Amino acid sequence: MKRLLKVLPLGALAIAITGCSPQTTESTQVAEVTTEVSQTLNQNDSEKLAQYFAEMYQTDLKRSPQSQSYRGYKWDYDKWDDISEATKNETRALLEKRLVDLQKFEMAKLNAQQKLSIKVAITDIKRRLANDEFRHHTYIMHQYRAFHTLVPSFLINIHSVTNMDDAKAYVARLNGVNTMFTQVIEQLRTREKLGVFPPKWAYDKMIQASQNVVAGKPFDETSQDSTIWADFKTKVNALELTATEKSTLMADAERALNQSVFPAYQNMIQELKQQRQLSPEGDGVWRLPEGDKWYKNRLAWFTTTDLDAEQVHQLGLQNVARIHDAMGEIMQKVEFKGTLNEFFLFMRNADEFNYPNTDAGREAYMVEAKNLIDIMEAKIPEYFGLTPKARMQVKRVEAFREKSAGKAFYQSPSKDGSRPGTYYANLYNMQDMPNYQMEALAYHEGIPGHHMQRAIAQELEGIPEFRKYVSFTAYTEGWGLYSEELAKDMGFYQDPYSDFGRLAMELWRACRLVVDTGIHAKKWSREQAIEYLIANTPNPENDSVKAIERYIAMPGQATAYLIGKLKIMELRATAKEALGEKFDIRGFHDEILKDGPVPLNILETKVQSWIKSQQ
Repeated sequence: MKRLLKVLPLGALAIAITGCSPQTTESTQVAEVTTEVSQTLNQNDSEKLAQYFAEMYQTDLKRSPQSQSYRGYKWDYDKWDDISEATKNETRALLEKRLVDLQKFEMAKLNAQQKLSIKVAITDIKRRLANDEFRHHTYIMHQYRAFHTLVPSFLINIHSVTNMDDAKAYVARLNGVNTMFTQVIEQLRTREKLGVFPPKWAYDKMIQASQNVVAGKPFDETSQDSTIWADFKTKVNALELTATEKSTLMADAERALNQSVFPAYQNMIQELKQQRQLSPEGDGVWRLPEGDKWYKNRLAWFTTTDLDAEQVHQLGLQNVARIHDAMGEIMQKVEFKGTLNEFFLFMRNADEFNYPNTDAGREAYMVEAKNLIDIMEAKIPEYFGLTPKARMQVKRVEAFREKSAGKAFYQSPSKDGSRPGTYYANLYNMQDMPNYQMEALAYHEGIPGHHMQRAIAQELEGIPEFRKYVSFTAYTEGWGLYSEELAKDMGFYQDPYSDFGRLAMELWRACRLVVDTGIHAKKWSREQAIEYLIANTPNPENDSVKAIERYIAMPGQATAYLIGKLKIMELRATAKEALGEKFDIRGFHDEILKDGPVPLNILETKVQSWIKSQQ
């Protein structure tokens, strides 16, 4: 692996969902590809399948300008994604046809890797079609991340500007914001008719974040530049252009900000204020029409299992008890006199576990986070054969959205290597980022966690492109959480307080099973769920508040982490028992990572086959 880039203390976050801009050629493109695929059905099965998957991937990529930008392509660099109902209907028709096409291939004529590709593709398509049945249940806007923060985060972190054309495309995207938000508002109104609303308190946060984006120049007369304007000026000023060319670009961008971006945000704010009044009381999806069915869909999507809400809830309670017992052992090791809850209060409030809530404190945190990953990276070859080529950096979540963003997350590198993988740390409140959790957090988001898994997947050869980017949250987040415990096996967490931090991070994921199902299936209130986290974890109150608000916005997502981790641990234990001295930890990890993301049942089949091959 290449070494980390320098830490960027005042860097930016980039997490994007979907945006939109009408594309007049979309129907034609889809029809052309569908025709081409149909014509391949007379070819040799192996070649036919490879061509089918290649065209499937290209079709999806051509239909998503934002995905193109994430992966380093600049084909439609001036556009946003289209989220209109017409496009969603096109997508469903495309998926239905693919399901029929893929079932025509004779599995007996394919090799093991091709069979795996078909299984993954069919599983993914069926899941996406099941999701589409609840198309309008998904909150098109929520406080955690949505279109109001997509615009600045995407432009700042994903839309690079290396020449005049890139700058013009940036301006075109600014001009497209009004159209994008018009489509978002249409989706909001569709949900309004169905009675689908986030909780009332979420609207206040969305409105505040939206107002933050359009604060500063050129939107008002203050001395400070707005986030987007500052980014555009910085990028254009870095280009080797004449003063006239730069001046023209600046004028075009300022006009787009005032005539497209500002009215778009004002319209969005007005719509959010109106819908806030209509949102029913309560927090979970049980308050929505057919909310129980939708939550069942969410659990299936995120865990890739058939566990129901009660089973997930009980699994959470069991693991909370297990981890509490392990924490008791740490208490004894550090000779703390008192109850576990008193130990939680000590860990939550002692100044020694927090960096100062200052710029210097934040800088020190970033330096140490990078150092932790550098040390871990040197140890990786002992435990992995596969390692990524992509670089990695550590950045701080930018100010305009750090109040609502999660405490840490990872963004994949671009395929062309122009953008490294990024571990983002949210340093808005340093008390929410205690130093005893630093190791586990760095290993989860960075190495050997998300950067290892996602960068390796992107660089794999010999598999269809779609498999590198398919979404199976239990696999991806399960790997991240597994990496936290793997680091202990590798000799890290020498400080018992840091090992307590590892357990605290796992406890957090176990509690998620309890509170997520509590909120969405058992009708817990936001306050009741927050109280559960405060009572059962050492995390600070604000951390608990933000977490619960995230779980409310994204029902079911938080359950994937521990369920995925437990499956990987179970598979490792099975392999160790079956292979004895033949068990190779490097081979096991490579088996987990070498085929890209897969659902947990397919992961189990893969490991069972690997065990047989080693025997």
